[in-house]
Amino acid sequence: MSALNESNFPRQQARTRRFSLGVPRDFVIAPDGRRVLFLRTRSGSDAAACLWQLDVHSNTETLVVDPGTLERDDGVEVPAEERMRRERARESSGGIVRFSVDRDATRAVFDLGGRIYVVDLLAGGVTELPTNGNAIDPRMDPTGAVVAYVESRALHTVRVDGGDERVLLIPEHDDVTYGMAEFVAAEEMDRYNGYWWSPDGSRLLVARVDVSHVRRWYIADPSNPERPPIAVAYPAAGTENAEVTLLLVDLDGSPPVAVRWDRAHFEYVTTANWSEHGLLIVVQSRDQRTMRILDVDMLTGATSVLREDADEAWVDIVDGVPARLPDGTLVWTADRDGAKRLVIGDDTVTATDLEVRDVLDVDGDVVVFRASTTPAEVGVYTWSPTGGVSEMRPDGVRPGVWRARRCGGTTVLTSRDLERAGPQVTVHRDGRQAGMIESRAETPAVAVNVRLVTLGERALRVAVLFPMGHEPGSGKLPVLLDPYGGPGFQKVTASAGAYLASQWFADQGFAVLVVDGRGTPGGGHAWARSIRGDVAGPPLEDQVDGLHAAAAAWPDFDLSRVAIRGWSFGGFLAALAVLRRPDVFHVAVAGAPVTDLRLYDTHYTERYLGHPDNEPANYAKSSLIADAGRLTRPLMLIHGLSDDNVVVAHTLRFSAALLAAGREHTVIPITGATHMANDQVVAENLLLLELAFIRRALA
Repeated sequence: MSALNESNFPRQQARTRRFSLGVPRDFVIAPDGRRVLFLRTRSGSDAAACLWQLDVHSNTETLVVDPGTLERDDGVEVPAEERMRRERARESSGGIVRFSVDRDATRAVFDLGGRIYVVDLLAGGVTELPTNGNAIDPRMDPTGAVVAYVESRALHTVRVDGGDERVLLIPEHDDVTYGMAEFVAAEEMDRYNGYWWSPDGSRLLVARVDVSHVRRWYIADPSNPERPPIAVAYPAAGTENAEVTLLLVDLDGSPPVAVRWDRAHFEYVTTANWSEHGLLIVVQSRDQRTMRILDVDMLTGATSVLREDADEAWVDIVDGVPARLPDGTLVWTADRDGAKRLVIGDDTVTATDLEVRDVLDVDGDVVVFRASTTPAEVGVYTWSPTGGVSEMRPDGVRPGVWRARRCGGTTVLTSRDLERAGPQVTVHRDGRQAGMIESRAETPAVAVNVRLVTLGERALRVAVLFPMGHEPGSGKLPVLLDPYGGPGFQKVTASAGAYLASQWFADQGFAVLVVDGRGTPGGGHAWARSIRGDVAGPPLEDQVDGLHAAAAAWPDFDLSRVAIRGWSFGGFLAALAVLRRPDVFHVAVAGAPVTDLRLYDTHYTERYLGHPDNEPANYAKSSLIADAGRLTRPLMLIHGLSDDNVVVAHTLRFSAALLAAGREHTVIPITGATHMANDQVVAENLLLLELAFIRRALA
């Protein structure tokens, strides 16, 4: 870890992109396990990610590609489609932000500013491939001979030597793209790709996305009126989704083969898996209550149902599945007996006390997955036919939140815990630690002082933070709740890095409380689905109950001075708190809040509230706008004007309703900001403005 150069935490957090810069990521392990490729910026304040390679035997890191050596003097501008993909993926760095390798990890390909480069990972040397300067998402075929990429919404291929350029699929009109993920796939399903290579490199499975019938929203920059607004095909709840179809495309020029399934009932394509045992696609119904794994006939495009899962609320999309064992056995997950469990073939192989989070890799007959015995900790486990299920417990690695990659018998383990703010990345082989990969993230200017507890009748997961040096019971402190509190994101974890901003607020003289209530991940099947039909009532009730239980445990909590802050769902929850429980909450800061669920996307919103035409009452009771006249407490609203996820209309319509009701409030519009406020000056000053606003309100 690098030495700290300044003590101003808000500035440091902004400059380091929330301490994500300098952290190694995106590990790819060579099939023989002897080399590890990864991305990392040169320091904790350098935003340009480089490609690195680790020799496992010698534990030696080598810089493979520094993007700064490839950029032209006239600068690099990221194509618009790539900017949108990065927004969906919450990508905050620059430089090389993703790469693809061949089967043997001898060549890699990446895009940089609309250009594509191939690097020889064994002999060295970087070659630029011919494009028109707006290429994105290059992927190496498994044999290492051909690169596919998307440019101007068309799918292209080119040999790694720059020859045989082809355009495989050309969009028929401006509303069609080939090889790109649609909005809800990238935003809600964590599917960022729109094409997949066959194992032998001779064919591609390609998504055709047609947004002709999707409602257009227009994102403008009012501070620059000379710029035209950007049209976004945004599928708001209850409206038309993009039409997604799949094509099998041969490199030999044969006519594409359409993949056929019951699209009328299964309009979502969640993922695909192509192995030597065949091609599988996973589709989901519009109401998300049914999910099917389909086996594709690669000659005709016909499909047959390999497996179907159903749930009266919704079926979860789990990262890493479906997968296959070497003999073709299916690797899957299913909700059974109240827990998400690992399924191998027809057998459920994990117990009910182990909540499976995702599947990470299949290395030979070993399946590597993440799971929890307690919600705050996420461990790495393996399953094999001979060894069954076992937890990976390397010496010297503390329990916390772990991730891993494994191939060729080599495991790269990324661990976060409550003792250090950043991650530790260790490399393991032959039953021992073979080395480490350095994290160059900066050391935060705050030291985290957090307690993780369960409180109340529902055993709420809670994190409590006091000012550094404060002795519990020594005096009353104003209280700040700092939740996300909704589905899809868990904030109470055994990772110190999750609490840096919360600790900074605590050090300003607050008792800070983070509550993960009903609907947040990690609590099991019933816990997640307890918010079906109402995303407002149960989450808010759990914040109140968590606060009162914490105050009963620690007399330091001054319940006459209670603030709440949050972003996105947390912003919704903060505004909701002062609207519906002003007896408990005295001031709120709501960043990018979803104020009207009808303005949010289909896949997320309909999962929890149903279709608005069929279940309108669910939307009414989850709306902030309808409650605008109830505001009696200070409320600050913050929103990026260029946000294309939670569009600024949420805040503007809410503000208009507050004004119509004669309710005073504060609005901070952020010029040019999306859902991620990454500008260093803006990000720094937002924290300071929030603190000042809360202090004035509680004074």
